[in-house]
Amino acid sequence: MNPSTLIGMLAGVGLLFYVLNIGAEDPAAYINLPGLAIVLVGTLAATFIAYPLREVLRVFRVFGIVLRHEKSSLHDDMEELTEIARLWFQGKLQAVEQKLTTSTNPFLRTGVQLVIDLAPMDDIVSMLQWRISRMRARERAEAQIFRSMASFAPAFGMIGTLVGLINMMLILDKSEISQIGQYMGVALITTFYGILLANLIFKPIALKLERRTEQRLVVMNMILEGVMLISQKRNPAFVRETLRSFMAQYRDDIRDQPYEDLPDEQKDTGVDIYADKQQDSKS
Repeated sequence: MNPSTLIGMLAGVGLLFYVLNIGAEDPAAYINLPGLAIVLVGTLAATFIAYPLREVLRVFRVFGIVLRHEKSSLHDDMEELTEIARLWFQGKLQAVEQKLTTSTNPFLRTGVQLVIDLAPMDDIVSMLQWRISRMRARERAEAQIFRSMASFAPAFGMIGTLVGLINMMLILDKSEISQIGQYMGVALITTFYGILLANLIFKPIALKLERRTEQRLVVMNMILEGVMLISQKRNPAFVRETLRSFMAQYRDDIRDQPYEDLPDEQKDTGVDIYADKQQDSKS
């Protein structure tokens, strides 16, 4: 599991445990299944109305991606591109094709295969940029579903609150005044559920997916640069140094410490290249 996700989940569960068992006189008062059903079912219903069925069902697969720890492939792809550049520079076409069969990156395979097929440079760039744009649009749409759910959940929490208040109003003209506090608690708990789900689950997942997309865009743009150099049949040493400079540029953009001053074990690893990047404010 992703370490940061695990830490966040444990912190959230710990906070709820404190609220329910230490900060409340009656922890059972925070458990209201009808109120939770209003928020969850209402949020899912609104999501199904707003998005196509295929996209909503993909949410469950995306949720698994958030939990899984994905190691960046930036360094491995750089080494693979450098090796392919060396083989292509030496004219070893069969060796390049053999190398592609062992590659696990379909974007890299597509780019190098276009080079092998002697496609024009403009066509290669156009095709790869289209693949990048399609990936960006698809993954941003997935994150947007969770952002929408984060906006739906508090709204349905308010609906549950209104239902509870209406029930409370109905007993004001009766002798059951002692039930007012009970109905008021039920009315407020649905708002609690809506805000909790929005800010502890839906919105963090959306941010996680957006960060993942940013990291994948870095890798894909580096591959695009490497494929262009291979197509030009540039010297393998030049390809490697260009890709190293590409990595260094992104590191310098997100770190106060210059790339040259980083410890050797942190150079060219391609791991957590966005670790210190500040998240742009998003609504």
